[in-house]
Amino acid sequence: MTTEKAPAAEAPTRLRRAITGPLLFAFILGDVLGAGIYALMGVLSEKVGGMLWAPLLVALLLALLTAGSYAELVTKYPRAGGAAVFAERAFRSPVISFLVGFSMLAAGVVSAAGLSIAFAGDYLGTFIDLPTTPVAIAFLAVVALLNARGIRESLGANLVMTAIELSGLVIVIAVVSVFFFGGGGDASRVVETPEGTPAALAVLAGAVIAYYSFVGFETSANMIEEVKNPSRTYPRALFASLLTAGVVYVLVGLASSIALPASELQESSGPLLAVVEAAGASIPSWLFSLIALIAVANGALLTMIMVSRLTYGMSEQKLLPDVLSRVLPKRKTPWVAILVTTLVAMGLTLVGDLETLAATVVLLLLIVFLSANVSVLVLRRDKVDHPHFRVWTFVPVLGILSCILLFTQQSPEVWLFGAILLAVGAVLFLLTRLARRRADTTTHHPTEENTHEHAE
Repeated sequence: MTTEKAPAAEAPTRLRRAITGPLLFAFILGDVLGAGIYALMGVLSEKVGGMLWAPLLVALLLALLTAGSYAELVTKYPRAGGAAVFAERAFRSPVISFLVGFSMLAAGVVSAAGLSIAFAGDYLGTFIDLPTTPVAIAFLAVVALLNARGIRESLGANLVMTAIELSGLVIVIAVVSVFFFGGGGDASRVVETPEGTPAALAVLAGAVIAYYSFVGFETSANMIEEVKNPSRTYPRALFASLLTAGVVYVLVGLASSIALPASELQESSGPLLAVVEAAGASIPSWLFSLIALIAVANGALLTMIMVSRLTYGMSEQKLLPDVLSRVLPKRKTPWVAILVTTLVAMGLTLVGDLETLAATVVLLLLIVFLSANVSVLVLRRDKVDHPHFRVWTFVPVLGILSCILLFTQQSPEVWLFGAILLAVGAVLFLLTRLARRRADTTTHHPTEENTHEHAE
């Protein structure tokens, strides 16, 4: 993988290039780390038993393939802004571009619903015992209010949140290490799989769920205009952050299996808290639960901010109804987009199944990632006048195959759920196009009364 030689000047931008490599690394790591791993270890153990580390490692390798394609596209088109625009450049089809963008939007809404369920689970139960669904809905309402108020997440705040999220995972690794070397736990569990299931099939099925823990790196494409020396900085920060997350995740997977059998992990919606408690650490349960809640809440807030702005942007680009681009006059926040996406996320919490929601997020993002991997190959013929990263050709090819492989592992229920969401998007697209055509017709064909007035 190389950076193609070209004129040394950076691509022009109206934004200040203030993001250095370490800051970008922390941003991407903060997006990837945290919420998924805090919530999904119990769900993952249902698929692979004690071999929690294996699907996490497979998911890391698969994520790196698509990350390679993103590294080329984002540095080649530093003002592009995401897979939907890459698709528009590659395929010249507004329908494909819309479906890719809507898949990203739908994945964000579904992810926020899953995170709200995780927030309302055992981590919150450490402090107060309340029913999950009402708490999840109330949590999303609070997130919407904060979103509408106009929250601006600075890189400094992201550094703090990333440190908090990472500290919780380091606690898990540290306390189980002490527990294990003190004679506790059972290392033999790390190679156990569910009875009657071949290890390879179990790991592949688990990789679909584990993949959810690595998504988030794709949102960094929106920051490329503010990155110093993006052709060198972006790929390094992207790959380093994913590798760091992967190492931490694999160690957390090993620690979880050593501390608890799969059957006990499956029973908890706060599995890492159960691991810390099983290790007999002197760390108070409430402190670890608070760290986990901060990680989940921050993930949900960032996700809903992204989703509402994406909805607003697609409305501004005439891809969604005009009403979704309305903003509050004083706060300048897209209140209709926030309201609609929050109501949809609230409705999805009624599914009540974190595994289904996580798998649906992966399905929708696989559509986005498949498009990105194909776009790299199609756009190889398009030359640009600035230096950019170029990935080895076999990487996007393997990325395409990895997406197809993960597609085959999705259950019929998840396919149905994803198809319904995409069908809603298709209807919105058609209604928007029809409304635009009627508006254009009205504009170009004045009424008889207006014609008469002009004649006078």
